[in-house]
Amino acid sequence: MSIAPKVTKQSHTRQQVMDLIQRLGIGTAIPSERQLSADLGVSRLTVRAALDDLTREGYLVRRRGSGTYVQQPKISQELTMTSFSEDMRRRGMVPGSRTVTMSTILAGARLGRLLNLSPSEQVLVIKRLRLADGEPMAIETLHIPEALVPGLTPKALSGSFYELMSERYGIEIASGTQAIEPTVTNEEESAALGVPLHSPAFLFERTSRDQSGRTVEFVQSVYRGDRYRIVTELNRREA
Repeated sequence: MSIAPKVTKQSHTRQQVMDLIQRLGIGTAIPSERQLSADLGVSRLTVRAALDDLTREGYLVRRRGSGTYVQQPKISQELTMTSFSEDMRRRGMVPGSRTVTMSTILAGARLGRLLNLSPSEQVLVIKRLRLADGEPMAIETLHIPEALVPGLTPKALSGSFYELMSERYGIEIASGTQAIEPTVTNEEESAALGVPLHSPAFLFERTSRDQSGRTVEFVQSVYRGDRYRIVTELNRREA
């Protein structure tokens, strides 16, 4: 015989607020804690705990001096070797890209080390605005050895870079190393992403390799903190 999980007052209140969120449009203010407490017949403390949960999960956003509003749910990114375009398609969204700048520089000491190049070799630097359903999601800066992508133009970069590398240059991305840290947006990033200055964000730095182990790219991406969360599957390692 199975035993149904116990429904607590807080979890029931959370579900009631979730039902309210689904009826309201994105950007709509929800009733005050006092009003919700009266409407739902629970204490303000219970209401506040439910709102705190939903705010942490990205369904609500609090604006000081204004109230609490329905927010577009965050996009979860699993830590796997996938491209931005693959992530968006998997979530039923249409990926897009807008090339902001494209230039060629000498690798120098740092990029040379990251890309396993001589400091005097040429590196293509491409800054792109990544979109999901037409909305800005991230600023991405690609660093690629120029010798790997001869004839590459901004027009060819409207879609997935990994698909372009495979179809046009025969390069398959097979592995990589990625670091993630919290950051805040600067003026340029805030303007491009449509968020206030110094908004919370995630900084991704990824070095990718092909099947032969050759380093083919170093990417720095700044993702909107209000639209992204990181999901990691954890497994206990055997002793």
